[in-house]
Amino acid sequence: MINLAIVGATGLVGNEILKVLDEFNFSFKNLYLCASEKSKGKIITFKNRPYKVMTIQQLLSLPIDIAIFSAGSEVSRFLAPILSEKGAYVVDNSSQWRLYPNVPLVVPEINAHTIRPETRIIANPNCSTIQMVLALYPIHQHFTIKRVVVSTYQSVTGTGMKAVNQLMAERKGKNAEMIYPHPIDLNCFPHGGSFDDNGYTTEELKLINETRKILNDEQIKITSTVVRVPVIGGHSESINVETEKPFEMQQIYELLTHQPGIVVMDKPHENYYPTPRFAKGKNEVFVGRIRRDNSIDNGLNMWVVADNLRKGAATNAVQIAQYIVRQFF
Repeated sequence: MINLAIVGATGLVGNEILKVLDEFNFSFKNLYLCASEKSKGKIITFKNRPYKVMTIQQLLSLPIDIAIFSAGSEVSRFLAPILSEKGAYVVDNSSQWRLYPNVPLVVPEINAHTIRPETRIIANPNCSTIQMVLALYPIHQHFTIKRVVVSTYQSVTGTGMKAVNQLMAERKGKNAEMIYPHPIDLNCFPHGGSFDDNGYTTEELKLINETRKILNDEQIKITSTVVRVPVIGGHSESINVETEKPFEMQQIYELLTHQPGIVVMDKPHENYYPTPRFAKGKNEVFVGRIRRDNSIDNGLNMWVVADNLRKGAATNAVQIAQYIVRQFF
């Protein structure tokens, strides 16, 4: 029985972490819920028991075995090393540690084995990366991916509650705090994160760099375009893949069908394919519109959808924590 801490417990992802812990019947001795100073003393009910939200300073005096972070890079940069030095395993949802060579970037169905007993900080990949690599992994294992072209259609929930509030206020014709540079209702724009000097956004670069690290292959050519859309349920991705080795479509269907964490929804003539509204609140990654790209040799198209707050964040983090408990406690 472990002492479990959730840092960022009052946010969108923090709320989903608690839902997933409940659904997975995750066992613990003590649960500590931590958030910013303004949330100090707030009561959160979990499994019919009230928990009082504490501050970081209060958390530091407590014994912690596993801490799941969803409080942003600044908090992670400061707090993760402190807790890890005290012996805790830190599962971090921010981008702070993802590309550090000595920090595993983990999607449990792919590379949980990279977590060692001495590993104290484990990075949770970006939400859009997680769903993409789950679909790419079995294909890369069997046919070696040469190039990926991905365009994402990302939910406002990926930006947080203030972005959701902007969308819902605009839908009601009300003024709202502008989290985005443009209105999002009845609109979309190719802008996720901030723009780099090379013209790509930080969200697009995450897709490139994190995918190579998780699949352990720096030779994969990847280009990405991130689009924000007026959706709450989850992220969608149009993925074009070119492989080194030829494949038969039946092989692709079988690989995806048997990949843990993937659900194939691919009967387009029956209007059966994944949508973000369908994916909301679910823990799996859904794949449809699977078809050969006849414009190139060994080309493949897929449509990949997942709830970015679930498998894209909370579910993946809790699965990592489950693995740590099974292996090291």
